[in-house]
Amino acid sequence: MRNLKVYMSYRGTRYHGFQRQDNAVGIQNVLERMMGKLLNEQVTVNGCSRTDTGVHANEFCFSFLTNSTIPCKNFVRGLNSMLPEDIAIISCEEAPEDFHARFSCVAKEYVYKICISESKNPFMSDLALHYPYGLDTELIARSALDFVGTHDFTSFCGTAGLKEDNVRTIEYFKVEKDENLVKLLVKGNGFLYNMIRIMVGTLIYINEGKIPPDGIPQIIAALDRTQAGKTAPPHGLYLNKVFYE
Repeated sequence: MRNLKVYMSYRGTRYHGFQRQDNAVGIQNVLERMMGKLLNEQVTVNGCSRTDTGVHANEFCFSFLTNSTIPCKNFVRGLNSMLPEDIAIISCEEAPEDFHARFSCVAKEYVYKICISESKNPFMSDLALHYPYGLDTELIARSALDFVGTHDFTSFCGTAGLKEDNVRTIEYFKVEKDENLVKLLVKGNGFLYNMIRIMVGTLIYINEGKIPPDGIPQIIAALDRTQAGKTAPPHGLYLNKVFYE
């Protein structure tokens, strides 16, 4: 039995997140069906993250056990030839027996893309949030620093995803701008349900003057979702990189 570690990217527009669904199509549904045909055996994929409906991935890792002897190079080529255009396998490698794409992951980096323009861009409609107002990137970059550190992020979690332990550690939260495209990059050891989208929505509220620039520490301390900003739409969010020891 081999344990394989695979990296892929996908455009999440047409899918209900990564996780397998009974009444909808998740990325996992497509992967397991196509891999079953390629390897001629039933396959169960372990993904590094669930990701929400409409969320994309620049780098997503999954692992699986197989009895197949197919070389990794042939696996990548074969599976790419079977998958739809919006899912791509990047690489495949042999992994230790105890490797698990989700449980072995020590950190993740996400990026949220915002397109700043009065007119919408039809080529970015499902790949970035269209924001027709000015965005003070220096202001939100300073405010975003208050997310860094170890905190209870209950205020930044959708109520359906609250856990007994909502403490997470954010290593950095950066704001980058390239002409009219703004990227918000955040790295942490884990994220709660809708956490990054609520963080982004809170920064947008700060930009609009609905929340004071120094308001994030108070929102964190409140442990109350209603104190934070809106939940930003999913189509601007990408799983950008996954980290393993």
